[in-house]
Amino acid sequence: MLSRLFRAHGRFVATHPWEVIVGTITITLCMTSMNMFIGNDVVCGWNYQCPKTDEEVLSSDIIILTITRCLAILYIYFQFQNLRQLGSKYLLGIAGLFTIFSSFVFSTVVIHFLGKELTGLNEALPFFLLLVDLSKASALTKFALSANTQEEVRDNIARGMAILGPTITLDALVESLVIGVGTMSGVRQLEIMCSFGCFSILANYLVFMTFFPACVSLVLEVSRERREGRPIWQLSQLAQVLQEEEDNKPNPVAQRVKIIMSLGLVLVHAHSRWLAEPVGESSLSNSPGTLDDLNDSFPKRIEPSVSLWQFYFGRLVSMDIEQVVTLGLALVLSFKYIFFEKIDEKAASENSHVIRPRSLEPTTDAVSIKAREDMFEVIKPKNQPEVEAAVVPTVIPGRISRPSFTLGDTDWSPEELTEELLDEDSEEDIPAEPRPIEECKRILNSEKGARFLSDAEIVQLVQARYIPAYKLENLMESPERGVHIRRQMLAQKLPASDALATLPYQNYDYSLVMGTCCENVIGFMPVPVGVAGPLRLDGKDYQVPMATTEGCLVASTNRGCRAIALGGGAHSAVLGDGMTRGPVVRLPSAIEAAKVKGWLESPEGFSIVKEKFDSTSRFARLQRLHVGLAGRNLYIRFQARTGDAMGMNMISKGTELALSRVQEEFPAMQVLAVSGNYCTDKKPAAINWLLGRGKTVVSEAVIPAKVVHEVLKTTTEALVEVNISKNLIGSAMAGTIGGYNAHAANIVTAIFIACGQDPAQNVGSSNCMTLMEATGPYGDDLHISCTMPSIEIGTVGGGTNLAPQQACLKMLGILGASKDDPGSNACTLARVVCGTVLAGELSLMSALAAGHLVKSHMIHNRSKINLHEVTGNCTNKAA
Repeated sequence: MLSRLFRAHGRFVATHPWEVIVGTITITLCMTSMNMFIGNDVVCGWNYQCPKTDEEVLSSDIIILTITRCLAILYIYFQFQNLRQLGSKYLLGIAGLFTIFSSFVFSTVVIHFLGKELTGLNEALPFFLLLVDLSKASALTKFALSANTQEEVRDNIARGMAILGPTITLDALVESLVIGVGTMSGVRQLEIMCSFGCFSILANYLVFMTFFPACVSLVLEVSRERREGRPIWQLSQLAQVLQEEEDNKPNPVAQRVKIIMSLGLVLVHAHSRWLAEPVGESSLSNSPGTLDDLNDSFPKRIEPSVSLWQFYFGRLVSMDIEQVVTLGLALVLSFKYIFFEKIDEKAASENSHVIRPRSLEPTTDAVSIKAREDMFEVIKPKNQPEVEAAVVPTVIPGRISRPSFTLGDTDWSPEELTEELLDEDSEEDIPAEPRPIEECKRILNSEKGARFLSDAEIVQLVQARYIPAYKLENLMESPERGVHIRRQMLAQKLPASDALATLPYQNYDYSLVMGTCCENVIGFMPVPVGVAGPLRLDGKDYQVPMATTEGCLVASTNRGCRAIALGGGAHSAVLGDGMTRGPVVRLPSAIEAAKVKGWLESPEGFSIVKEKFDSTSRFARLQRLHVGLAGRNLYIRFQARTGDAMGMNMISKGTELALSRVQEEFPAMQVLAVSGNYCTDKKPAAINWLLGRGKTVVSEAVIPAKVVHEVLKTTTEALVEVNISKNLIGSAMAGTIGGYNAHAANIVTAIFIACGQDPAQNVGSSNCMTLMEATGPYGDDLHISCTMPSIEIGTVGGGTNLAPQQACLKMLGILGASKDDPGSNACTLARVVCGTVLAGELSLMSALAAGHLVKSHMIHNRSKINLHEVTGNCTNKAA
């Protein structure tokens, strides 16, 4: 019952973060604006002269106070560090500090209303900071971070509240009762400090139960939108959350002790406060001292005789030694945290003891005990003792078998490790046989969701067309399970039951794929990635990643890079930058189409269209319009810069809005298609060869005769002759469009696949003219150039969002969008592509000139593997 109450509370707070945050801040501001810092009941500060006692302050007291303040600062610093490891350097820490600040303000106001003197609380503040514990805040944040969607963030915050809430409530009650004993000591200052401590604990509890979870929910929602819906944590890190969950589950023995202790403390307080003899007014009259002495016990306000900045500066430079030490420590730790604090992800991963599922590819819905045991692979940290392990919840619940195995000193079963994460209040198990479809529908639409349905029941809902097959990733508790179920359904329709056995699908972040890169996913295709280089280009060395299954390609390109480097390097330039989209529109007549053409080509018409087009994006900037007419059909080729994105979606959006503006001028115009093949995209086209598309790049290099002879094993004369006969005359004889090269598409496609580009765009991007001529003082050096008019490329969007492709972009130092010069990263990638094509052309043409091509491919690229034999081995291994 209590757990459900806290779950409902956590759900409400996480669902309405703005209301809770604004409400808490408003209440805090109202408190600080109250008349709480005037009159007699004030806190000693820089503008108050605190009362002096007859006893001199002992040096030991100063030392104790200084140590306490430093410990409080160090404690807060380490709390910030713990929250920093969750991925937020400032926001979560600031939320925690505001929790502390709100508690302090609330406690101060309450004591003020009770008529207590607040003198000396500057000494009590460090002790208050030591009472604050943000470890529960860290645990709650981990629950939230383990979600894939914002809805799961709210569910997990509610689940965390259900687990942490009762423990935190009881702890706050016990702490306040224990500290409250000090309010009966009879020592005035101790009573004030203990009262302040009690109210601080209760206030901190209230703020933590409302403000902090609302902040966590809002921070993750904003972060998720900025990351385009991707989960904050990788799924493999969720093991720590499960372990944290086990750690935070209340210990029944400890709970009973705390309850008994609380009851006893309540009796002590009741006896002291309500049953003891009340203190009469005579006690005040019998107390020593006069009214003046009583007034001297209150702090007096200082009225400065100089300007405020001089007064406060004087107070600052005249600080006591303990204040200087405390302030210095705070500044040093702040400087260290801001400039030198980083997340040690490697250490965090090595210190976690994780169990990862191996194969989840059962042939039937019932899994044997042996198969279930084989699903798990224990990964132990290096140089670490045996500890309790946790399970990543990609394990699909609801199987018949419940094998147990020992990790550390505890026996666990896979379902037991995931049971609390699924629903700590539910003891429901998934039956072996599929339930009726109506019941399955009800469970799917309830709070339980797909995680309480077996694979067979999900398949049943798909076959009944209640769940669209393409939405499996979105509806499952993890996208990987959706892929797993789709594989099961597909395997039944394939000629061989083990056809998908060697197609991997596990341990992949499908959240980056969904809605961006691919649909109906059944796995991912590993492609070998080689590196060619260093490519010396424009004075900088690049290690170029190339994903290919063609032997000799990387080795040949690498040889070309070596020859270029020995010759002093290559040089490149971007001649043009503009992606295109060519819609087709229709007018009632050819004459009216001609009028539209004339208007679009006029300065006035172009200005109007450009203004509308540019308004759709921060980066898209229309450069020119190329208009073609065929009868009453009008083909308008929009060309625009698109920053570091390849830009097809960006320019399509701008084109659509620009056409609507043209229709305002010519209402009879009808838009037939936003793409009328006048772009032209992914098809051989003379317009791209002549006018360019994407990036137009040229690269060149001079290779000394010595390098041609020693590295390329040929001569300059032979290279020039083969290039003319093959790349120029031979291509013309074949009627090629943009194919005046040896194998530019090889290099372009390999780099495209490695760096997350659209491989189909190698059609236009491989347009290249390779030219060679003799140069140098003796006419035996080689000048080689490659001109590529239509490299369609980008460093943001599409496949560049995937982690392996991002690694390849990092190799080149051009991941993402350039902050200083938008578009420069994409241009750099285009120059690298053109420079690498130059190296590949140089090496292949040399092999042809020397007669080494066939020989090298027969040695290095001829398959010696018997496919039937391999298939048999794979089948045996799968069996």
